[in-house]
Amino acid sequence: MGHVIEEAKSGRAKCRKCKSAIAKGDLRFGHEVVNAFSPDGEMTHQWYHLGCAAEKLPVELGQAVAEFEGEIPDRAELEKKMAAGKKKAKPSKYPYAEKAPSGRSTCVECGEKIAKGEYRVAVEREIDTGSFTTSGAGYLHPMCALDHVEDPDGLMEQVRVNSVSLSEEELEELSAALD
Repeated sequence: MGHVIEEAKSGRAKCRKCKSAIAKGDLRFGHEVVNAFSPDGEMTHQWYHLGCAAEKLPVELGQAVAEFEGEIPDRAELEKKMAAGKKKAKPSKYPYAEKAPSGRSTCVECGEKIAKGEYRVAVEREIDTGSFTTSGAGYLHPMCALDHVEDPDGLMEQVRVNSVSLSEEELEELSAALD
């Protein structure tokens, strides 16, 4: 099944971002998700206008655009929106790297603050809230990440795959800092 771009078959579907109807015949983006009403874990689609998906799900839309064989109106504008959306997108897999949006995060390895605009590596960690345990991101200075992870040799490879908000130049800069 996967993520798809297709013409809307009717005017009944509503965009998950803006909540307005997607007109019959307009191109729409189908984000594949697990059907909450299926006991077998079957998949279904959540529908978006292409522009709305470019802002909310730029990585997934980019995959669907690459596979779509038809003509996409205003494709250049859509790609600009996807590029802007990628800068804000949070990755779904750990470890990933990003530039710290503020100076409030603390390195879980050394305990020092990570300055705004510096690279930080996010790893999954368990968080004990007192009544239950959950998982979330723990942030590290890039050099501290090498000491923290089990496989420091494979760290940059994983970070490169998972870091959707960094450009290729930024990934090269981070890689040089880790060497």
